[in-house]
Amino acid sequence: MFGWFRRKEQSKEVARDRLKLVLMQDRMALAPHTMEQMKDAVIVAISRFVEIDEKGLEFEWKGNERNKALVANIPVRSVRRSAKAID
Repeated sequence: MFGWFRRKEQSKEVARDRLKLVLMQDRMALAPHTMEQMKDAVIVAISRFVEIDEKGLEFEWKGNERNKALVANIPVRSVRRSAKAID
């Protein structure tokens, strides 16, 4: 019974975080498809060096009116041994 209440709180938190993301994108005049393109570019760049779990990938904007940061949580499965260093 108590687990049901916890799930509801988690759902509330997810909805709040999504709304914050939408508001931050709106304030920055960043279209949703642009955010998706940014995520795809980051995935491609990082995937050259490590194998990532795309299902667990999280991107979010944090900050206030003056300072903003794009925070990424990228679960790494393994390091690619064949990745070449960029000179």
